[in-house]
Amino acid sequence: MRVQQKLGISQRRVCEVLGIHRSVLRYCFRQEDDEEALRSDIIRLAGRYGRYGYRRIHALLKIEGWKVNHKRVERIWREEGLRVPQKQPKRGRLYLNDGSCLRLKPCWPNHVWSYDFVAERLANGKKIRLLTVIDEYTRKCLAIKVGDHLTSNDILDTLSDLFIQEGIPEYIRSDNGSEFRAQVLRDWFESLKVKTAYIEPGSPWENGYNESFNGKLRDELLNGEVFYTLKEAQVLIEEWRQHYNHIRPHSSLGYKPPPPLTNIRQNHSFVQNYQLYMDKNENKINQNTNLNLDL
Repeated sequence: MRVQQKLGISQRRVCEVLGIHRSVLRYCFRQEDDEEALRSDIIRLAGRYGRYGYRRIHALLKIEGWKVNHKRVERIWREEGLRVPQKQPKRGRLYLNDGSCLRLKPCWPNHVWSYDFVAERLANGKKIRLLTVIDEYTRKCLAIKVGDHLTSNDILDTLSDLFIQEGIPEYIRSDNGSEFRAQVLRDWFESLKVKTAYIEPGSPWENGYNESFNGKLRDELLNGEVFYTLKEAQVLIEEWRQHYNHIRPHSSLGYKPPPPLTNIRQNHSFVQNYQLYMDKNENKINQNTNLNLDL
């Protein structure tokens, strides 16, 4: 503009000489009317979900009804100095077992489930355990059982409910914990034709889907909460599970929540097999009891 005023030439001529487009000179920055409201919502969501990056925050904004470009969210994210701490480097894989998540990959819902324990403490120092069960294909968290002492019978009870609600998986992956290798559990799986996929001892990366989920559970909830009672832990953890399944954007699913499974019917064959299995074991218990009484 100074050159144009000083030399008294047209704007078109100035742009030709300087090699720039006329729209550059005419551009005026226009602040969006909803800028402050959007900025406030981004800060609110970032404060609530401290481990989410701008991509997940963008997905949550879309769920809340915002029509905003992810680049605009990123710009505000940077201007506000928001950031997520860097992740620690993962341990390299030394070798792969048949039960590894790299050899046995989930290909459809109920193809491969995985489960594991997570240790936690109450405010008074008392230890509690969490049994997490996920569908590796849909990323859905099927259950988080919270208790003082969880045994193989607790696992059996939890899976019984899930098999009725969700259907029976073809494989179920776990580490080599004594609860997972209990004979009562293995016999039950065999009666239902559920194949077990045990990972190599000391190789948690082979159960990568469940380990990843447990890391998110600890990172997004357990590390930031203090549980004063077992009941409080059960309620808050279940609330987080519902959020994880229905609201939380998943990067592996294109920043969308796990889709609801449709057309999963009640598995009547499972109910029949389960009843036969329980009747069979009840007869064994009665026989052993009678034998002890005779002695």
